[in-house]
Amino acid sequence: MREAFAAALDAPVERAVLLAGGASKEAWAVDSDGRELLIRRAAGGVIHQATLSLEHEFEVLRAAHEAGVKVPEPIAYLGEIEGREAFVMERIHGETIGRRIVKSPPPGLDVQLAEELAKIHAIPPERLPFLEPGDAIARFYDELDSVGEPHPAIELGLHWVKERLPTHREPVVVHGDWRIGNIAVDEQGIVAVLDWEFAHLADPIEDLAWPLVRAWRFGADDKHLGGVGELDRYLDRYAELTGLEVTREELLVWEVFGNVKWATGCLTQSRRHFNGQERSVELAVLGRLAAEMEYELLDLIEHAA
Repeated sequence: MREAFAAALDAPVERAVLLAGGASKEAWAVDSDGRELLIRRAAGGVIHQATLSLEHEFEVLRAAHEAGVKVPEPIAYLGEIEGREAFVMERIHGETIGRRIVKSPPPGLDVQLAEELAKIHAIPPERLPFLEPGDAIARFYDELDSVGEPHPAIELGLHWVKERLPTHREPVVVHGDWRIGNIAVDEQGIVAVLDWEFAHLADPIEDLAWPLVRAWRFGADDKHLGGVGELDRYLDRYAELTGLEVTREELLVWEVFGNVKWATGCLTQSRRHFNGQERSVELAVLGRLAAEMEYELLDLIEHAA
């Protein structure tokens, strides 16, 4: 890929290494002309139907950078490289592996998460006219139907959420995958917010509640906020910056919905393996993980009764 990247960058490339991880996008560490770059390139498929194109994701990254969100510096949209679109940004340094972060989270990470989220939600929606709110419940019914097999626990979760999900707030720009694992941290805290492919317009509580999902605690289940902290300081700081307060009852609804979404995402990802689109043990294993979210959402619903 070195030659292809060099042509796209119009600069010599001394090194190009495909990094591990990334279920739906490739990440290449590229050294070019004295710069440390990261090229984000489309892979074989997407997790959800509403996934942004790389061109639109790059524009969201630019908007976040303009808004003062801690993100890698966006450099250029590169168009297609060997048939798959890509963009290039600054390569940042920091820990991104969730299981490592939750073992020793930097002090104050809970408050920093709230502060970065408040900046994201303040991005003017008109800055990103291609983002649309859509009907999240209907979309996940469609995605679940695309799996082609019954999953009554997920259907129950969707029905339960549909009856309780508030609809009174104006939609804002949301990250769409706001959690440990999509931020890079060092000993001082957040270095950069990553992976903007699911950005859209939605109720801000969708982002606020997403890191509460048990799957994103990476084994540190006693810390409800992404395995790194408790909720109070996170919610208080977010409310201080945005004026938006939320009840624990509403957070629970969004937490159930989060389990619905990730269970569905695991199933659709596994189909990329089973239908031969992209053979991968990792994708196959994701299909088995859906059962964990099904159990979790049923447990949450039972205790909410």
